[in-house]
Amino acid sequence: MTAEAREPEIRPGQSTELLKELHILTRDGKLNQDSRRKLKQVHHLHQFIEPLLAQLPASEAGPTIADHGAGKSYLGFILYDLSLKPMGKGRVFGIETRPELVARSRELAARLGFDRMAFLNISAAEAAGEQTLPERIDLVTALHACDTATDDAIAFGLRKQAQAMVLVPCCQAEVAARLRRNKALSLARTPLAELWRHPLHTREMGSQLTNVLRCLYLEARGYQVTVTELVGWEHSLKNELILARYTGQKKRSAAERLRAILSEFGLEGLEAERFPALQAP
Repeated sequence: MTAEAREPEIRPGQSTELLKELHILTRDGKLNQDSRRKLKQVHHLHQFIEPLLAQLPASEAGPTIADHGAGKSYLGFILYDLSLKPMGKGRVFGIETRPELVARSRELAARLGFDRMAFLNISAAEAAGEQTLPERIDLVTALHACDTATDDAIAFGLRKQAQAMVLVPCCQAEVAARLRRNKALSLARTPLAELWRHPLHTREMGSQLTNVLRCLYLEARGYQVTVTELVGWEHSLKNELILARYTGQKKRSAAERLRAILSEFGLEGLEAERFPALQAP
């Protein structure tokens, strides 16, 4: 593709062959509207990730990235193409439960010569104990990892001593189900339960609470957390971006507030399941 014909969304030096293989570009190098939105999301996410990679301690092997719920590995491939390939070092590990997508990603990486990419056919929950992964991972990503897969990605990042985590949660159903189950008791106990009395509000409150609890947990475990939008709401309704950078400064107040919120909403059972060892190293 010539410079003149290049779509404005395509970055200089970006592999158009890769974008065609990912079906983001047509064979004649054009973007349709759906592909334009998808590429915008991934490029915008890359803008957040690039400075995090630059802040990592220098190492001979380069940064290690684990992408949970990788799907077709749009994010992993584009991170490799835009960041790791120019570095000439670093590795990307795509973690995905659907074997056909893992096989396709492996084949594509081999065909493009992206030899520092690996794809594992396991869940986010299984990944923490996977022996073929490095003992430490620098950056953990989870783009639209559904429901508790985001929590599994966080647990993985904590176990692997990740320097940064980049999370776009999706379909947070677990907390909403617990709110629904305890709704009658909550309505009798506090007027705040009106905030989730109606089913639509239960779902929205569950989603909001889930991400607030995740942020507090990360702060309690030594991460500085920023919450922002991934892209405009017109592009995606699952749009909340959680950026966590490890500082080592564990916030006791965050752990205390997390427990207080669990108690206030009748969610105490979640602490042992989703937020273990709040003060652990």
